[in-house]
Amino acid sequence: MGRILVVDDEPSVRELLSIVLEKEGHSVSSAVDGVEALRLAKDNPYDLVISDIKMPRMDGLRFLSGLREFDREIPVIMITAYPSTESAIEAMKQGAYDYLTKPFKIEEVKLVVAKALEALTLKRENVYLRRELQERHRFPGIIGSSPKMLALYELMEKVAGISSTVLITGESGTGKELVARAIHYNGPRADRPFVAINCGAIPEQLLESELFGHVKGSFTGAVSNKAGLFEVANGGTLFLDEVAETSPAIQVKLLRVLQDRVFRRVGGTEDIKVDVRLVAATNKDLKEAIQEGRFREDLYYRLNVIPLHLPSLRERREDIPALVLHFLKKYGEENHREGMGISPEAVETLERYPWPGNVRELENVIERAVALESLDILTPNSLPEELRRAGAEAPEAQKMELPPEGVDLEDVVASLERDLILSALERASWVQTRAAQMLGINFRSFRYRLKKHGIDGKTIKESKREGRENG
Repeated sequence: MGRILVVDDEPSVRELLSIVLEKEGHSVSSAVDGVEALRLAKDNPYDLVISDIKMPRMDGLRFLSGLREFDREIPVIMITAYPSTESAIEAMKQGAYDYLTKPFKIEEVKLVVAKALEALTLKRENVYLRRELQERHRFPGIIGSSPKMLALYELMEKVAGISSTVLITGESGTGKELVARAIHYNGPRADRPFVAINCGAIPEQLLESELFGHVKGSFTGAVSNKAGLFEVANGGTLFLDEVAETSPAIQVKLLRVLQDRVFRRVGGTEDIKVDVRLVAATNKDLKEAIQEGRFREDLYYRLNVIPLHLPSLRERREDIPALVLHFLKKYGEENHREGMGISPEAVETLERYPWPGNVRELENVIERAVALESLDILTPNSLPEELRRAGAEAPEAQKMELPPEGVDLEDVVASLERDLILSALERASWVQTRAAQMLGINFRSFRYRLKKHGIDGKTIKESKREGRENG
């Protein structure tokens, strides 16, 4: 449904069009001539204009020319009694979408209006849809089969099918936008726009204009009316990354949209109603921000309807081999080096590194290694020196006190070794090769230790089955 401005000096025509269009569900305003229409169009966001050509004070052609000075996007349908005259032809040359001939038929009006609004919607979405295609190729899929990721997938699947607001939390580089996109494209809004904006990367005044749009003259540089991202995302999803960085003024406006689904453009006077699913994300502690007075508590509860937390890469190290292979394939193809491999020693080095930059940092490391490595396999020497050095540093061992009665050293060491093996197996979902990598030993040595401690295949299979049943 659209916001339509009808411009005609005949009251009967204005009344007829208003009745017909409002019955179709549109919101209709009217003006008696081009002068009044220009004033209304400058102050209010319309989706379509229907204007007569012959009017007193300012005719339809002069009105169309004036409108195009500050709004080149809005479609204009002209009304004329003589479609073959020069004025009708000139209107089409100036960018009129179509024209209606008096006396017009009701069904003809409905059809032309519907087509014009559809064309506007497609035009607004086109640039964002092209960006989406680029983003899908630029960003990898969500990779991982660790218990925490499996739990996340299950929750995402449930969330995708509904329209509730989602708050995604997690460290920088964990893939919050990827999760937001996955939720959108696996839900009922998949054929509508997904629009993303980083709230922390844009100054407050510009952010307000980006989100809510503005009318001409509302601030220096506002040379034309502009639709905000809430309007562009209508029917789809708006992703607000780093929402904790928004100012108190922006937070008030966001709260109103979430409560009432309406907002106003900057400098505008008309409420605009939208149907947008909001997904917000932050790497900050919003509860701490609330206590410090930097974030509104009422907005937090509006955003935190369905919370999703993304684990850091340190919390799911067992996913590192799969992520490495994924990025190897991606950047191998991009650099025309298909078939690139990686040595077990290099994987072990990557698994020991703490990854403060999470998956994004891992992707950058693999991309750099593929680009610079002359061989067809990545080794530890293919990795940055600081990463190798950090990975080689063994964690500080927990200090153990010797009891007064003494200990059997061999029994203590054997017990500790067995516990570490079982812990590694559990973290690796009982995949032995992965567990061996976590312990920094080769597979043959790992199998020897399994046999030494009486951990046989039957024990591992039963533990696997129990994990599936419990998980």
